[in-house]
Amino acid sequence: MNMAKLTCNAREDVATAGAIIDPALLKAAMRTVCGAVSVISAGVGPDRTGATVTSATALSLEPPTMIVNINRASSTFPIIRRHGHFCVNILASEHEAVANRFAGFGGTKGEARYEGANWTTRLSGAPVLVGALAAIDCEVDEIIERHSHGIILGRVVEVLVGGGQSLVYNNGRYGGFAPLKG
Repeated sequence: MNMAKLTCNAREDVATAGAIIDPALLKAAMRTVCGAVSVISAGVGPDRTGATVTSATALSLEPPTMIVNINRASSTFPIIRRHGHFCVNILASEHEAVANRFAGFGGTKGEARYEGANWTTRLSGAPVLVGALAAIDCEVDEIIERHSHGIILGRVVEVLVGGGQSLVYNNGRYGGFAPLKG
């Protein structure tokens, strides 16, 4: 990566309040963050859809609350709003094909994203991936619409924890976690 292309020309750019930042620059910076890959699933029957994200995290343990950020222009956002539920399916290393389907690779949309894997439902009614590393079933508590995304707060109603290694995403590629030696 050529750092000169990714940095501002002068220190004043960093210090200037309200400086215009190229969105591609922010995207490039965020791609350097290694993140756990999750599928946010929502809907019922033919109204099911979902999205692959690295932006799902716990907001609070007391009360148990998750936060996810979903693009408002995506097919997933209105389904979460309509059904009032979602599940954070934390993917294991063997779920790369699931991640790709829910990312829309090959043009896969809506209910077709659920093909090729086993799904069930739990308390909220949101689809839950059988064999996920973990599944955090949520009812929508609040949606904050800000800029291009909806910040969705979910009240956790059930947690399922499996075993295995996390699927991670960094610099446009999937991978796994390897602990440092020593």
